[in-house]
Amino acid sequence: MFIISLIIAVVSVIADQLIKYIVNNSIELNGSVSFIPHVLSLTHIRNKGAAWSIMEGQTWFLVLMPIVVIGIALVYMYKNRDGSKLMLVSLSLVMGGGVGNLIDRVRMHEVIDYLKCELFSFPIFNLADICVVVGAAMFCFYMIFVEGRKTASEQPSGNAPAAAAAEEKADER
Repeated sequence: MFIISLIIAVVSVIADQLIKYIVNNSIELNGSVSFIPHVLSLTHIRNKGAAWSIMEGQTWFLVLMPIVVIGIALVYMYKNRDGSKLMLVSLSLVMGGGVGNLIDRVRMHEVIDYLKCELFSFPIFNLADICVVVGAAMFCFYMIFVEGRKTASEQPSGNAPAAAAAEEKADER
């Protein structure tokens, strides 16, 4: 499953970069094309920051941070390569999205964004962003509801000492 999760990461990077290439060569900068009328448009912008353009101008941080996260995710995935499929897929999406935006930052010092929600005001984003958010949400779900339940079931109940004492008394009779 480890190899499959790496393939998922690579496919998400390729898909992200391919879509960005098409948008960059088909839609002029700041131009827009309706994709699903009144719902979603392809709007070509460049983002020098992170989400909502925060940390604009902090290129080195925005390059180093994903490298660290990707490295930690890769090591964690390898150490737990026989573990949960949910965990492996979630981290592969985070890695793929991180690499997709990292390529843009290193190559152009900005990220190509293109998905604009027309239903409500929301920052324009891209496939790499979707991969990171969905992967992070899946990983949180895994940690809380899968790994958290394993940890809770492995711990002795709060009444274990009292139960052991009662069992001892019963044995003495």
